[in-house]
Amino acid sequence: MALSRDLALTDAERDEILASEWNMRIATVSPSGRINATPLWFAWHDGTIWAYCRGRKVENLRRSPQCTVLVDRAARFFELQGIMIQGTARILEDAAAEAADPDLAAVRELMGRKYHGGHGEDPGAAPAPMAASARGRSWRWVAITPSHIVTWDNTKLPR
Repeated sequence: MALSRDLALTDAERDEILASEWNMRIATVSPSGRINATPLWFAWHDGTIWAYCRGRKVENLRRSPQCTVLVDRAARFFELQGIMIQGTARILEDAAAEAADPDLAAVRELMGRKYHGGHGEDPGAAPAPMAASARGRSWRWVAITPSHIVTWDNTKLPR
């Protein structure tokens, strides 16, 4: 049996998956202690996971910023590649926090290119930066700093 480190993705493989896959799942803890797992669009920028999200996720992260993110691809066991990131979320609570963040402009550009056409935009038009901004009680940009990353690549399993 292969050791887990033998199945790990290289940093380049990890970065390629995080740059190309459209969906991550984020797990947060609700006030009652239940785990809430939700799919989100995201960006991987300079070693940080970024997402624009709303609702229960933001409320849960305000109370407890620890979370787990999962990004994987392929459905069949021997093709499965994945990344689990455990980390701490930082919420940009208002437009001033967004303007002060040194990475958000680059993240907006990444998100605009990655998801161009995903909201029905003209695929022939140039991708615009994702313009979403803090609004209401819970529409916010969230940056997740990894504390622990585990990867796997089942294509490396012996058959």
